Amino acid sequence: MRAQILYGIGNLKLTKTGRPSPKPGEALIKVTACGICGSDIPRIFKTGAHNMPLIPGHEFTGCVEECSDNTDLIGKRVGIFPLIPCMKCAQCLTSHYEMCENYNYLGSRRDGGFAEYVCAPLWNLLPLPDSVSDEEAAMFEPMAVAVHAMRRALGVSLGPESSCSPASSYPYISTDSAIVVCGLGTIGLLMALFLKDAGFNNVLCIGNKDIQKQKLLQMGYDEDCFCDVRYGDPVSFIYEKTKGHGADCYFECIGRSESYEQAVKCTAPLGTVMLVGNPASDMELSKDSYWKILRNQLTLLGTWNSSYYGPEDDWRYVLSRLDAWKNNPKSSQPHFSPADLITHRFSLEDLDKGLDIMRRKSEEYVKIMVKL
Repeated sequence: MRAQILYGIGNLKLTKTGRPSPKPGEALIKVTACGICGSDIPRIFKTGAHNMPLIPGHEFTGCVEECSDNTDLIGKRVGIFPLIPCMKCAQCLTSHYEMCENYNYLGSRRDGGFAEYVCAPLWNLLPLPDSVSDEEAAMFEPMAVAVHAMRRALGVSLGPESSCSPASSYPYISTDSAIVVCGLGTIGLLMALFLKDAGFNNVLCIGNKDIQKQKLLQMGYDEDCFCDVRYGDPVSFIYEKTKGHGADCYFECIGRSESYEQAVKCTAPLGTVMLVGNPASDMELSKDSYWKILRNQLTLLGTWNSSYYGPEDDWRYVLSRLDAWKNNPKSSQPHFSPADLITHRFSLEDLDKGLDIMRRKSEEYVKIMVKL
């Protein structure tokens, strides 16, 4: 088979290699689509992977070709949860698999989806209905990450007839609460999409690219919900739009000290700061901002990965919403698919072109997809 193999930092090569063989409890999957994640850039060019040589790529989907343990899956299209939990640690035993203390991971610790074939445990496979496209399925992982942060901060649950309903344990959050999403990469834009779908009608978005504004407008956001930091001050924007109140919930999706400080500064008393962005460096907070956390009794939350394997886990939440948007004519999101965030598509052979765009930021992009 053909695969993009990372032999060392900056040394990624298209290689012909043997097709993997599934072990007991695994399936062989023919990959049909694999997204490039922002975390793939430092993994390939700066830090390397945990184990090399390795096939990167953890946002992927495909069709089961071989499986001795469950022949019913053969020929089925599946979404793939990339984290492989140990099932033995304290977190796994309480079903918090995303926080497993001894996990494996497709695309960073064992071979992933930048290849024609990959093996994955049966436990990690989510069978897909025909209504979900391959590209949407390859975006399940970032969709679930966005949903996990949203549901932790706002308590959104699945309601009757596959609709969403706020079920927050925080009495200060309602569908009218002022919510800020700062940082409109793939995760931030998906969060804006799912927030709108869940009925939150006072969402403000902070970004720095024309394409981000374009995608928000396509989702149904008004132009005045978007602050472009190239042309305006986001702090003034937030306080003006909230009439001096500040954000009831602030999603920080960048991971820089200045955006962390801004989040604390712009969050209202008794509000929530949800830290989503992976840190680009050490995080620092001024004394005045720390005082604000204390005096305004702010809640600081962290989020990691997504919940999987349960009747209302994040992956099934995503699947239910995709199904509702396509099959319910009264859906709040009938005309926008997460796949509409895909701005570039490349073949496996041309993966380097997508990586180069993301590395050098030579073009505006949101999600770059590899099609096989």
